[in-house]
Amino acid sequence: SQIFYGQKVDFEEYDLPNGLHVILHQDNAVPIVTTSVLYHVGSKDENPDRTGFAHFFEHLLFEGTQNIGKGKWFNIVTGNGGSNNAYTTDDFTYYYENFPSNNLKLGLWMESERMLHPIIDQKGVDTQNEVVKEEKRMRYDNSPYGKWNEEVKSYIYKVHPYKQTTIGKMEHLDAATLEEFLAFNKKYYIPNNAVLTVAGDIDIPQTKKWIEDYFGSIPKGPEIIRNFPQESPITETIKAEAFDANIQIPAVFLAYRTPGRNSRDARILDVISTYLSNGKSSKLYKKLVDDQKISLQVAAYNMNDEDYSTYVILSLPMGETQLETLIDEIDEEVEKIQSQLISEKDYQKLQNQFETEFVSSNSTIEGIANSLAEYYTFYDGNTNLINEELELYKSITREEIRKVARQYLNPNQRLELHYLPQPENQEK
Repeated sequence: SQIFYGQKVDFEEYDLPNGLHVILHQDNAVPIVTTSVLYHVGSKDENPDRTGFAHFFEHLLFEGTQNIGKGKWFNIVTGNGGSNNAYTTDDFTYYYENFPSNNLKLGLWMESERMLHPIIDQKGVDTQNEVVKEEKRMRYDNSPYGKWNEEVKSYIYKVHPYKQTTIGKMEHLDAATLEEFLAFNKKYYIPNNAVLTVAGDIDIPQTKKWIEDYFGSIPKGPEIIRNFPQESPITETIKAEAFDANIQIPAVFLAYRTPGRNSRDARILDVISTYLSNGKSSKLYKKLVDDQKISLQVAAYNMNDEDYSTYVILSLPMGETQLETLIDEIDEEVEKIQSQLISEKDYQKLQNQFETEFVSSNSTIEGIANSLAEYYTFYDGNTNLINEELELYKSITREEIRKVARQYLNPNQRLELHYLPQPENQEK
C-alpha cells in the first residue's frame, strides 16, 4: 500500500483505563495488518551495574508465556502466515507482528500474552544469556569497527546513562539474579508505559472490542519517574584513540553532543547531515571520495535520542592519507556552512531528498505503525506529526542551517576519535 505525499494518514487514538495508549490506522488496500507494541524502556533506564537489561528482555519475552509454550512463539507466527521482529534502542523496545488481516486477533492475543504473563524463569534467562553473548561476539567484538559507538558514547556522555551501550556488559547480565529480571519486567512492561499500534486492513469497531478483551484487564503499574543527570557542555576538544583487532584501515570519528530528537535543532542537524553526506553528489562524498580520492568512505548523521542526540561525522582514509588530513578537509566543509548560506540549488535538492525519504519511510503498513508509535511517545503525544513533519522539514530555512551549524558543530565541542588497527604486538 503506497502512501503518496499529500495523502493524509488517518488514525484514531485513545487510552484504556489502565493507561495503555492505542493507535489505530485503517488501510484496506492490502489484506495485511501490523500489530506492534512500543515499550518506553531502553538502555538508559538500566541500573549502571546492570546494563543490557532492556535488550536482554527483547530476547527473553520471546521465550514463552503461560499460554504459549517455550520456543513456540515463532512457530505460531510463521505457521499463521506471519512474520515478526523486535529491536531495542537507548530509549525504547519495539515488538511487532505482520499477519494476513484474518489473523489480527492472533497478533493481539500474542502481544497481550507477552504483556500480561510472560514466563521469566532461570532456564529462560540462561538460554538467552548464551544467545546475547553470541550476538555480542558477532556484532560488536568480532565485527570490523564494531566498537566505535561504544567508544564514542563513553567520551561524549559522562553522567547521563547514554554512556551505556544497548548490548550492555556481559558480566552485568551474568551477575544479575532472577529477582532483578522479574523486578525490571514488573516496573517497565506495563500498559501505562506502552503504546499499542494496529495498522492495516482492519475493522475498527471489531479491533477495539478485541483490544478491550485482551488488554483491558491488564493491571496498571506505578508511574515511572525519570530524572537523569544533565551533561555539562563540551567546551574543549576531546582527543582519544581506540584500537580494533578486526580492522586494517583506520577511521576517524568526529562526534558532537546535540539536542534531543523532539527539537527543531535536531531536525536542522538531520538536514545538515543529508547535505554533507547523503548520496554521491553530497559535499563530503564528492570532495573526499570522488574529487580528491583521499577517503574510501565518509558519512555524517545525527543519532537522534530522547534526551540528547549524537552527531557523528566519520571517514576512512584512502592509501597513506593521514586522519588529520581528513579532519581538516571535513572541517573546511563544515566551516562553509557556518560562514555562508548554502546555495538555493542545494537547498531545493535537500527539500526533494526529504520528501523522498519521508514518503519511503511511510510507504508500508509496517513503517506507518512504527512512525505513529514513535511520534506519540517521543514528541509530546503529537501522533499527527506523521502528517505534519514533512512541512516542518520544509520550513527550515538556509539561515537556520547556518545558525545551527555555528551553534553545535565547532571543533572545541567535539570528540576526535582516532579508531586504529590493533598493533601486532599488543594484546587486546
